[in-house]
Amino acid sequence: MYFHRNLPLRAYILLGAFLVALQAFILWWFGQPLICACGYIKLWEGVVLSEGNSQHLTDWYTFSHIIHGFIFYFALWFFFPRMPVRTRLLFALGIEAAWEITENTPWLINHYRQQALAQGYTGDSVINSVFDTLAEVLGFLLARRLPVWSVILAGLFLEIFAGYSIRDNLTLNIVNLIHPFDFIGKWQSGGG
Repeated sequence: MYFHRNLPLRAYILLGAFLVALQAFILWWFGQPLICACGYIKLWEGVVLSEGNSQHLTDWYTFSHIIHGFIFYFALWFFFPRMPVRTRLLFALGIEAAWEITENTPWLINHYRQQALAQGYTGDSVINSVFDTLAEVLGFLLARRLPVWSVILAGLFLEIFAGYSIRDNLTLNIVNLIHPFDFIGKWQSGGG
């Protein structure tokens, strides 16, 4: 049940834009702010324990979303090798948009607040969430164009760089989402 292989690029772009617009609308409907409550937009928010984290265009967690794109590209290529790349990209975008909506539900926001680096977390602003999805698209496109070894090295580098810089990354986020460990929380808060 694949999209027709000759579907014009414009149709894929419109479908992708619709998914991102739907994501933005649902987050706004959930009550997430359009932009940071500070009233302005920054390209980069580098302070994790700040009110601006997850509120501006990019932050330390943007790297995790690029890695999502790497993972989605290879997973969809492996499981659906005959599916057109544009269709796989649309699926990856839909998965990312669904995750962005899910991670901004009250239950998950409260779950994140249990973690050392997310105390006071209120969820993403709409603009941050949209840019997280665009970062995933960037990761997907990079994975398609670059040699496999370089994508793997880039993913490892981003994980290690974020882990070293802020004591958090995609791997730690997944572990803490499944089951928070005290020793990880102590290390993330600088206690060990």
